[in-house]
Amino acid sequence: MKITTMTGGTRRRRRTALGLLLACSALVPPAMAQTRNVFPPQNGSLPSVANATSPTSNTASNTALRGSTSAQTTTNAANAAADQNQDDPNVATGTTPARNQAANQEPPYEDDLNQPREEPLDRGAEPVETQEQPREPGDPTGIRMGSFLLRPSINQSIDTETRRSNGTKIRRDYLSTTIRGTLNSDWSRHSLTVTGEGTLERNLGSSSQGEQPEANVNADLRLDLSNDTVAHITGGYRFSREDDYDPNALGGASTQPGVHEFTGGASVQRDFGKVRGTAALDLSRAAYTDAKLSDGTIVSTKDRNRTGIDGRLRLGYELSPALVPYVEVATGHTFYDLRRDNSGYARSSQSYAARTGVEFDLGEKLRGEIGTGYEVVDYEDDRLKSVGAVTFNGSATWSPQRGTNVDLGLRTTVQDSTTPGQSGWVEYQATAALTHEMRDNLIARLTGSSTLRDFPSGGPSDETVWIGGAGFTWAINRYLDLTGDVEYEQADGGGADDKIVRAGVGLTLKR
Repeated sequence: MKITTMTGGTRRRRRTALGLLLACSALVPPAMAQTRNVFPPQNGSLPSVANATSPTSNTASNTALRGSTSAQTTTNAANAAADQNQDDPNVATGTTPARNQAANQEPPYEDDLNQPREEPLDRGAEPVETQEQPREPGDPTGIRMGSFLLRPSINQSIDTETRRSNGTKIRRDYLSTTIRGTLNSDWSRHSLTVTGEGTLERNLGSSSQGEQPEANVNADLRLDLSNDTVAHITGGYRFSREDDYDPNALGGASTQPGVHEFTGGASVQRDFGKVRGTAALDLSRAAYTDAKLSDGTIVSTKDRNRTGIDGRLRLGYELSPALVPYVEVATGHTFYDLRRDNSGYARSSQSYAARTGVEFDLGEKLRGEIGTGYEVVDYEDDRLKSVGAVTFNGSATWSPQRGTNVDLGLRTTVQDSTTPGQSGWVEYQATAALTHEMRDNLIARLTGSSTLRDFPSGGPSDETVWIGGAGFTWAINRYLDLTGDVEYEQADGGGADDKIVRAGVGLTLKR
């Protein structure tokens, strides 16, 4: 057998061939190297649409591909060199040299688009509970007074009024100043609410004829006696001047009498399971000022001053939290300061009433109550006939959509007459008010009312009063509003023929 021994020249020729192979590998063009990595790794993510269409992103991606190809070429060369020594412990154990581990790690300052990201590029919409909720428009005004919050405002307007009465036309221009305020308590238990409004008119001229000052103040103290028992203590004051077409107005008077009305009351409401009981006691006082005739004569109307006391009991049954039907009985007595008026009639009276109805509460959309019954008033003087009538009473607040509110009201009362031989009449009144938020700082409103005065047979003909109005409030800023109003009023029947048009514009300063 012939044994061939490798000489030193043979080893040199192999080393020379290995060196040429490494040189050729280093001279391969980058474009040819890229064809080896056309598809991204299986565990990688495809580039997003935004990155695919952005020139800047394409440039960065190509640069990263070229860098990845160079690193791959260097690794291949290192593997070929490692074949020279098969006894390399790293190869035997399957470990990677430290320099290759550093090359495979992602540097903290470089973003390789071919590698999967730790978080998605599109995070999606935020959960509803973490998004900023829309804020409801609120009134930021108010003056903190200890545990109370006072919201005062003052309105100054310039108005005009045109009155047509029985063929005559009277026009007046005047300034109207209205002061309003609301005081609310901020107690953990019980509550007190006080509302007030006053209007003073001043004609632009020397005459004060037709001026209609008004004032109204009401207070309500709610006492939470227990979980099932609530008590209310109320009080109020109102001043107004009688209208020229009022059945009790003095004919030929340049200034009708003013009326001071004082009210007070207490009520207790208690729930007995599904049964709800209410007991209430109300007091009232009416005081009349003197009237002034066209010739300057002063006429006293003190014979109309009176005091009234009324009591009522209501019993309701809760069919559901939204519906509570009820029955109610009431009685009252009216005491006149003078036993007999200027015409010699004793007008003190006793009243009786019974009614039934239903309370409803359907949340923010609709709530209120409506009822019907019968009321009769017996007078102390036998010459005065009793007045009895079917009554309708109720109120409702309806919100068909956000920013729109409709308030409806029905009321039936029995009014005493001052005409000799006439006992009184029944007055039915229906009211409606619509407010709509046209914009965040613009509110439009429509108002209307109808009053029917039903006189007993043998008395004056029935009288109807219609009132319709429109207006707006534009919030210039949080402290200043621009207001505008127009109103039409008409009275027909009962010897009245009045048509009144009012219009005005003003500014409201609030705090």
